[in-house]
Amino acid sequence: MKRAARLSATLIALLASLTMARGQTAAPAPDASPSPALPASPTPPAPTATSIPSPTMDIINSAKVTDTGVNDGVSPAIVRAEVMLDRVHASLVVIDGRDGENFVHALEIYEKAKGLKITKGLDDNVWSSLLAETGGPVLMEYVLTDQNVEGPFFPNLPKDYGELAKLKAIGYRSPSQKIGAMFHMGEDLLATLNHGIDLSKAGTKILVAEVKPQPIHGALKTIVVDKKKSQVLGYDRKGHVLVAYPATIGSRELPSPSGTYKVKGVAYNPIYYYDPDKNFEQGDNKEKLRLPPGPNNPVGSVFIALTKPTYGLHGTPDPSKIDKSASHGCVRMTNWAANELAHLVKRGIVVRFKS
Repeated sequence: MKRAARLSATLIALLASLTMARGQTAAPAPDASPSPALPASPTPPAPTATSIPSPTMDIINSAKVTDTGVNDGVSPAIVRAEVMLDRVHASLVVIDGRDGENFVHALEIYEKAKGLKITKGLDDNVWSSLLAETGGPVLMEYVLTDQNVEGPFFPNLPKDYGELAKLKAIGYRSPSQKIGAMFHMGEDLLATLNHGIDLSKAGTKILVAEVKPQPIHGALKTIVVDKKKSQVLGYDRKGHVLVAYPATIGSRELPSPSGTYKVKGVAYNPIYYYDPDKNFEQGDNKEKLRLPPGPNNPVGSVFIALTKPTYGLHGTPDPSKIDKSASHGCVRMTNWAANELAHLVKRGIVVRFKS
């Protein structure tokens, strides 16, 4: 992999079908997250005594645990830690280089799984463990392909379900959203690392997270939905954590269920059938609607149905709002997390909701 040239200080900082219940692609009514506007290119901050050098690929790939200073809100150490956590399935919502509650929870899950002291943040022990397990470069150069930039794209997706139902598909808003999902990255970080680069042209070289998940050793036996910590945890038969995902779990008005259920089936690229009589009413829509499939569908690109009618674990059109906004009773994860979990589950696997 070629080394990225360091930029001068005057430039901006770089910083479908239901497979287990064949023939059913309908997903019950879950949450509806509004699609945000595309992030604007960040404005370079005024130089300060605490600013770090521009976090180019070299700086982030060689970051040490102490490199927690930020430039445009992005920390080289946190970017490196986030990618390593993603590789070992203790995932964040998105790789964004920013400290926060989901980052701390991911570290805590990893520390527990490895028998390390819980520190509520990065320390030498967890850093050394991550490096030993999945070290190496965390950013790489990637050349966009025709498939990466292929649309159609929907930059002005309506929020109203009645309007969404008129579309043939609910695809990505932009190449940025599509590429971000490919590499589990927040669009802000993608834009910052590739400032001024046109992400819509095949053949363009960009910087992305080098996500390369490690093989999952063991079979999934139980899923625990932890409401308090907003996490979905997958365990093997010995009680070891295999995977962990941040999640939005219900709301005060429409809480997620309590108790124990089982996986009924999985729908990839699901159609979403809106029924205001069965779950909730969105806007002025009082009639049943059929919303086409796509990553910006209200249930995202995957739906894992439970034996409790209308409830399930699913993707989302807006990963940035995971654990920051309420769902309509279901369990909402990023599309890539829901997809990974869907390939691990089998019909009949137990799903326990932990209050």
